[in-house]
Amino acid sequence: MAENGTDTSDSAIAPEAAAQAAPVKMQVLGQYIRDMSFENILAQKSLKVEGRPNISVQVALDAKKRAEDNQFDVATKIKVESKTEDDATLFILELDYAGVFLIENVPDEQMHPFLMIECPRMLFPFLRRVVHDVTRDGGFPPLNLDNIDFVQLYRQDMMRRAEAQKAAATTN
Repeated sequence: MAENGTDTSDSAIAPEAAAQAAPVKMQVLGQYIRDMSFENILAQKSLKVEGRPNISVQVALDAKKRAEDNQFDVATKIKVESKTEDDATLFILELDYAGVFLIENVPDEQMHPFLMIECPRMLFPFLRRVVHDVTRDGGFPPLNLDNIDFVQLYRQDMMRRAEAQKAAATTN
């Protein structure tokens, strides 16, 4: 007991305060390639490459709760297209790279951004390595993806969803 007669032991702390004080726990339980496709159009059509190819990268994210408590599947889907200056496709790489995460002590209102930002950030170095190896093994210079700003990606997705909801509300 403190000098003023109040009990300051852990048992006297409100359960809500104890839950808020608990540190966030995130553990990667597993990671895997859910789906992958690499099409080497250059080899199929015997195209000649002159100049520097144009590379486009598209990224999409997905997250789902698993049946087990506090476990989530989070996937980063990436599509890479390489084209010549005259718009002939050299290769197409589609990769769906996923992880299984155990996440505890994240408030419900913060779970969605946590899943769509922090989990893909943890998986990205491994996804980058797969893209590097597949493009190299496919006969091209290895592609080293630039870092992805998952916060900006999340914000863009939220803005797109808000605009879609707004458009749907005005048509009803």
